[in-house]
Parts: sequence; structure tokens; C-alpha cells
Amino acid sequence: MYIAKANRNENRADWLDMIRHNDFGILINTVEGRPWATHIPMHLSEDGNKLTGHIARGNIQWKNWSAKPEVLAIFQGPHAYVSSSWYDHENVPTWHYIAVHVYGTIRVIEGDELRESLRHLVNKHEKASEKPITVEGMSEKFLKNEIKGIVAFELTITKMEAAYKLSQNRDDQNYQSIIRQLEQRGDHNSHQIPKEMKKHRLTLK
Repeated sequence: MYIAKANRNENRADWLDMIRHNDFGILINTVEGRPWATHIPMHLSEDGNKLTGHIARGNIQWKNWSAKPEVLAIFQGPHAYVSSSWYDHENVPTWHYIAVHVYGTIRVIEGDELRESLRHLVNKHEKASEKPITVEGMSEKFLKNEIKGIVAFELTITKMEAAYKLSQNRDDQNYQSIIRQLEQRGDHNSHQIPKEMKKHRLTLK
């Protein structure tokens, strides 16, 4: 993706943390000569080198993985509109956002690998449940039947790149003005962007 010099983030730890907190991504590859995308949660391994997930068996996207295994996974963090009326000079409006692109090779996984992938995904997202369910707690008959309807995968990461568009090119006065204006809004994204701006001001400036 295009990343302006001021918006580059070369800190791999930031990338991994962002993916772990925003793991509902978009998996993209070519199917029958056209781009094909699926919106799914993906689990990042502890070492940050692999992603696992699954798609519906009826989704033809997986049928092309063996012939052309290179794929792209996109993860998006918070984003918010920035009005140029917040600056002390004439300018244009813009949009602040955080995005990480992950490139890699993909393969279908089955058996124990598939089940382990499901365990990671379910355990992570059931933590906040009052009565969390587990893969192990499902009946074997039910689980086997449900597994028939999915195709699981492991994506081995070969390249990552990240864009953190957070007004790094603004002076302190305008930078703080953007933060104040966003914090006055009521939506979640507008509150999250100022947190990221404060966090990354020194590291990305």
C-alpha cells in the first residue's frame, strides 16, 4: 500500500499489538482472475509469524490457495475524520487511521491443526462471556458436523507494512487542536485516535 514517509511505522511490536486488538480482518487473493475478499477473524501466533482462521467451505476462495498461495490480510484500527477548520491555517480535511497489511503464503490445515486454530479463536473471544464455551466442551458429534462446513488455514507471514496516519507532520499547536476536537466527539473511533496520537507522537514524529 502507499504510505507517506511521515506516516510510516517501522515498529513490529506496534503492528502485532494492533492486529491482536483488531483481529477481524479482510483476507484477499485472486479467484478466477478477479480480487476476492472475505471478512473474518484471524488469530495471530505468539511469535507473530503466522495467522490462522477459517472460511465457509461454500466460499470458493479456498479452492485457489494451492495453485496461488500468496494472499493479503488487511487489519484496520481506529479511524476518524479530521476537519481542516481545526487548523490555524488554510488546509484541506483529511482522515486519520491505522492499518496493517500482512502478506504471506497460505495452506489448508486439517485435523489437530484445525482444532487448535478453533481453540485459540474461541478461547480468546469467550474470555468476556459470563459462561464461556470451549471447543473441548462441545460434543464430538456436533463438532465434527460443524467442521465439515469450514476450511481452515494457516498463513505464514512473509511481509508486513503499516500506515499510522496521525498528523505526525503537524506542529504541536495544530496537533493538540486535533486531539481536543476529536476528544469532544461522542463516537468510539474519535476517542481512540487521540489516544494513538498521544502514544505515537514521539515515536513517529
